Amino acid sequence: MISSDFLARVPLVDQLSATARDALAARTSIRRFGAGEVLWAAGRPIEHMLLVIEGQVRVIREGTGRQHVVHTEGPGGTLGEVPFFSGGSAPATAMATVPTRCLVLTRDAIEAAIAADPSFAWVLLGRLASRVRELVDRLDRVTVQSAATRLAGLLLAQAERGGDTHGVVTLGMTQSALAAELGTVREVVVRALRALREGGVIGSAGPGRVRILDIALLRRAAM
Repeated sequence: MISSDFLARVPLVDQLSATARDALAARTSIRRFGAGEVLWAAGRPIEHMLLVIEGQVRVIREGTGRQHVVHTEGPGGTLGEVPFFSGGSAPATAMATVPTRCLVLTRDAIEAAIAADPSFAWVLLGRLASRVRELVDRLDRVTVQSAATRLAGLLLAQAERGGDTHGVVTLGMTQSALAAELGTVREVVVRALRALREGGVIGSAGPGRVRILDIALLRRAAM
């Protein structure tokens, strides 16, 4: 059984009252997934939501031989809301990119938590609203910006979030996965990375790692 004290340290759930956490603790469980493990495939019926405790999960749509990242969730992120609340099957495949632990939220657990603390419903609605905003922003980037601009923006965000003292950022994904994240194909990513290197914006720092040589030029490329 999960303790309420443990849930008090879980992102998102930590916003709940002690009574709501007690209700969840009595009705939830934890599932562990290895790196590369599929949580569920597109088309599979979903009878529960997942809340990421630690790790990272990438949600992917596949079609016409290409993958597109719909969204990526880390600690505090939720998964499976659409089929859980609206019924039907999962619209996309969810895969752990690193070792991941998730809290399993069944309908019974969610109903009990809302009964104990109605504000939990607003927490879940807030997550859904944030998801819609993220999807609209992603759609805007894909339809308005070039793949090279999206790549520069991703590198800039990574650098501003916390590159090391030598300006090295870790992408943590292959070029194919990076292409899926950007809504393009690997060949385009390879060309865009080459152009940034030849322009003196970035340098290589090993597999999955990029050294930012000129942050001002990178900002300009991301505009």
